[in-house]
Amino acid sequence: MAKKKEKKKDEEPQLPKFGGFHPLAGGLQGFKAQLDADQRKADDLRKAAQVKGQPLPPQRAPVPTPRREPAARPSPSAADDDLSFHRMMSGVTPLERGVTARIPRTSEFNQGGQQSTAADVKARAVVEAEKALDHLHSLIEDVARFEVSDDGKRVEGRRTDVPPDLVRSLRRGLLPIDARLDLHGLTASQAQESLAGFLRTMRARSERCVLIIHGKGERDAAAGVLRGEIATWLSQSKSREHVAAFATARDDDGGEGAVYVALRR
Repeated sequence: MAKKKEKKKDEEPQLPKFGGFHPLAGGLQGFKAQLDADQRKADDLRKAAQVKGQPLPPQRAPVPTPRREPAARPSPSAADDDLSFHRMMSGVTPLERGVTARIPRTSEFNQGGQQSTAADVKARAVVEAEKALDHLHSLIEDVARFEVSDDGKRVEGRRTDVPPDLVRSLRRGLLPIDARLDLHGLTASQAQESLAGFLRTMRARSERCVLIIHGKGERDAAAGVLRGEIATWLSQSKSREHVAAFATARDDDGGEGAVYVALRR
């Protein structure tokens, strides 16, 4: 019995053959050439069968491509709602604190769609105008300051935007007196309110100079209080917006118990 030849250790393993073709031999180009040859052979067989009237060999049906279902749209979450709200409100400017948007009530309109009465509209317009003027006056008061001097007997003061010549004219009594206000018998709070209303009215009438009689306070304690407060009221309280300058009156007009007040234009 013939001995089997021992396989050499260095002998390379034989690659499997498919129809006389080694798949790995020759690389991709050889594999493609073999596929082309097989395709041509199949075509030749199909043509020959068609000529002889034999049924054609069945062809492999193409593998259907699986249909991809559209991804389900995620339901909106709370984070998406917040993002949408932020985008919608990004260009909105918030109202200042204390400011509210007023929408007229149905009762404020009549059947024709117009406001009930013209008097209501005019009254509201007057109120709004007064508020605007008060605001402007407060802004002006923050800028303008008074220079005041008080030696215990005589007082003088003027706004810093008023020339000093006006104080000298008051001190000498050169401006004619257009109206007088006597504060005798009033408490400090009553006198302050009466002074503010009087100056506002006189200024609205375009009066130039008024005389305020407060008393000397030699025998009347209340008059002494008014004498000590008059300069403060004219230069620091709400009366200041109507005052351009003031100075103690001459003896003919009350002396140390009265004061001239020049009103603003």
